[in-house]
Amino acid sequence: MTPWTVPARGRWWANLLGNQGVWLCAVAGAGHGWQWPALLAAGLYVASQLLTSPRARTDLLLMLLALGCAIGVDGLAASSGAVQYAASPWGWFPPPWILALWASFAMTLTTSLSILQRHWTLAVVLGQLLAPLAYVSAERGFSAVHFASPIWHGMVLLGSAWAVSLLLLRAVAMRRAGL
Repeated sequence: MTPWTVPARGRWWANLLGNQGVWLCAVAGAGHGWQWPALLAAGLYVASQLLTSPRARTDLLLMLLALGCAIGVDGLAASSGAVQYAASPWGWFPPPWILALWASFAMTLTTSLSILQRHWTLAVVLGQLLAPLAYVSAERGFSAVHFASPIWHGMVLLGSAWAVSLLLLRAVAMRRAGL
């Protein structure tokens, strides 16, 4: 056992709760116009996950792919006018705090969300329903995003794009796991 080895159950919980902590830091910071809480929290979380991961190369590949998905999903949402992001210095391009969220989320795909590898329908449901709800929570609780009216346009756009992204990320994770 190396100094970085964490028991499987402890790693699962650290993975799940750490990702939620990054989300909270990111949306709370963005609501105040700050990038640094997301970047600091995500940097520490991603580094800890990569150092303790038995599949660090897969996690790193998934993170890079997730960053590409972030540019597609959140770039599309911003450029369509359906969603506006707080603390967004680059117009339609996703702000750093959104990129930090996607990088952190990628770390969950081989640990706390590895169940998605066995159930493609769960990936679609997570993308279609839960992802847009996270954006709505970020809007209502922290003013980190703003939906144009009617809100359901942005939710459908984000949900559909997230569902496709999760199916892609799931396929890569499965291929790397040999499933």
